[in-house]
Amino acid sequence: MLGVHEAARRDKKQKFTSLLHHLTADLLRASFFELKKQAAPGIDGETWGDYAVDFKRGIEDLHGRIHRGAYRAKPSKRIYIPKPEGGMRPLGIAALEDKIVQQAARTVLECIYEQDFLGFSYGYRPERSSHQALDALFVGISRRKVNWIIDADIRGFFDNISHEWLMKFVEHRIADKRMLRLLKKWLRAGVSEDGEWSRTKVGTPQGAVISPLYANVFLHYVLDLWIDDWRTCHAKGEVTIVRYADDFVIGFREESDARRCLAALGERLAKFGLALHPEKTRLIEFGRYAEQRRAKRGDGPPETFDFLGFTHISGKTRRGDFTIHRKTSRKKFQAKLAELKGKISRRRHDDLAKVGEWLQSVYRGWCQYYAVPGNCARLQQFRNAIQARWLRTLRRRSQRGRRLTWEKFSQLCKRWLPTPKILHPYPSVRFACQHPR
Repeated sequence: MLGVHEAARRDKKQKFTSLLHHLTADLLRASFFELKKQAAPGIDGETWGDYAVDFKRGIEDLHGRIHRGAYRAKPSKRIYIPKPEGGMRPLGIAALEDKIVQQAARTVLECIYEQDFLGFSYGYRPERSSHQALDALFVGISRRKVNWIIDADIRGFFDNISHEWLMKFVEHRIADKRMLRLLKKWLRAGVSEDGEWSRTKVGTPQGAVISPLYANVFLHYVLDLWIDDWRTCHAKGEVTIVRYADDFVIGFREESDARRCLAALGERLAKFGLALHPEKTRLIEFGRYAEQRRAKRGDGPPETFDFLGFTHISGKTRRGDFTIHRKTSRKKFQAKLAELKGKISRRRHDDLAKVGEWLQSVYRGWCQYYAVPGNCARLQQFRNAIQARWLRTLRRRSQRGRRLTWEKFSQLCKRWLPTPKILHPYPSVRFACQHPR
């Protein structure tokens, strides 16, 4: 596939007419091992472990069906998970063989689209992460002339992706009819909920292996290329943007640019069947001079905005220079504690060492993401909340449990819940290392 990568890089307008032959048995085997081993089964009921028993024969059979045209995509199994802000989020779980083929197709197509995607797009891309997006946003706001922020939210993005428009966008680069048929099969497979199949005319299931690539291709043409052209041809001042999947933030120097862009953005999305969420999309004053300007008008402190689990706050360093303080968003914080509350209660009578190991892994995983400079107080607050819940649960185990003193309990916490430490470098330092200029 190196040839596909090089050809896509050399000619950004080239259409690829022969791609399906890259879905080799070796690629399908590698794709199988890239899947999450503990993922929930789809409509076929087959887990990763079930397929692994005789995966060599299964892969050979799957490879043959793909190239004979006998492969059929199965409907996605519809489940619901709670949203942090309330309500339920629909997920679609593909059958195991569909996951394998989707992973292989995604690998091939990424060789092409990674040459096209713009630098401010970070979500679900190889060698890119949410922390890189957070670093880019920090550097963009603190170093460029940003006074206004559009904190945007696309309402039900994955559920409203137009199949017709998506395939038109894909055909800008893909002309292999067999590959196009394969991509259409997953869009048309529909969903199964409580044993009943329903057709899907729009949308792609959240949770499907191929969905992130569909989303990035769709937003590349709908948003990325458009905003890149808009800031060049229509903006009076500087415009900066960072996008992670369907979550994006746009910064402006001029208020007039921000208001015109917000109006134009709504029209642009509507053309392709999307809409901004009216309650979650905001234009706020934010940046180096926001506090000073708002104080002069008699307004309160600058508003904050959330991005990728962090609340961004306009502030100052100890020397009085402008900076952006970041702390775990209240929504994420409370949702995680609510989730842990039930899990700790259900483990009330488990062995203390097992519960301690589990809580340690939970807390370390939390810190692995949220332990950024300036967020130590929030990490400590999270640790304290876990401790309080664990102590309350242990005291309910029995009559003797009520005698558990804080002194004895603190020894457990010292062993299993370490003092929080900052694990990430300053965003400007990491950004400079990754983008040396």
